[in-house]
Amino acid sequence: MKLNRDMNILIVGLGLLGGSYAMSLTRQGYHVKAITRSHASVEYAIDEGLVEYATNEVEAQLVGEADIVVFALYPHVFKEWVAEYQKYFKSGAVITDVTGVKSCIVYDIQSMLRDDVEFIAAHPMAGREKSGVQNCDDSIFKGANYVVVLTDKNTQGAIELCKSIGEVLGFARISELSPEEHDKIIAFVSQLTHCIAIALMTCQTTPHLEEYTGDSFRDLTRIARLNDDMWSELFLLNKDALISEMELFEGELDKLKTLLIEGDREGLREMMRYSTARRAVFDKPKD
Repeated sequence: MKLNRDMNILIVGLGLLGGSYAMSLTRQGYHVKAITRSHASVEYAIDEGLVEYATNEVEAQLVGEADIVVFALYPHVFKEWVAEYQKYFKSGAVITDVTGVKSCIVYDIQSMLRDDVEFIAAHPMAGREKSGVQNCDDSIFKGANYVVVLTDKNTQGAIELCKSIGEVLGFARISELSPEEHDKIIAFVSQLTHCIAIALMTCQTTPHLEEYTGDSFRDLTRIARLNDDMWSELFLLNKDALISEMELFEGELDKLKTLLIEGDREGLREMMRYSTARRAVFDKPKD
């Protein structure tokens, strides 16, 4: 099953990612409507032509006509929404998400969900340091990664549909992980990097530091500008995996510190050479 333009798509939550999904899909001729809490976000989405229709009310008919529902909500709100409003889903509807943690969500949603509706989880590995639909930008998907998160409850049809959403949005690489694999990897490649950026911005209190920094510091700390409400929830929901990755990082930092203390230049160069070689494969693919 592939995404097609006859399908009705509903996005619940018009923040940065929800808005960027809407922008991309609408531009490509898909039928997109939305539900979001903020009246200002509703007005912005309509005025900018991101959706055909938007509301800040949960309308039974709107939910019931959707073939695909994309949830772009905080994890706890996502679960509460499904518990309260799944009665409105069309039989045969497929729901998906953009949530940054999975183990604490996927199984709960699948266990509570009606048998005639399927949840296939996804994580678009794209974003920016600014939040809100006013900052949406579908170019963030270009060259980025998209992860489909599977369980044994997922059908091949829903998996193919979820992958086709990633393809239509323009993601460069689409992969599959289990919820547990996802959370371990995300703890390292996303959550730990945010922890490092936060710590860099809070460990030094030199005044007017912005007057002395170069691009390396700005690049490394770009993601320190974050939504504290969302990221604190994500950190705590995945804290065991995140703490494990923090300890791994601390070990490497201690190793680097020891090499400095001992004046071991060759050891430093060896770490740097390995780092340089490893980093090269992370660049986004070019056109």
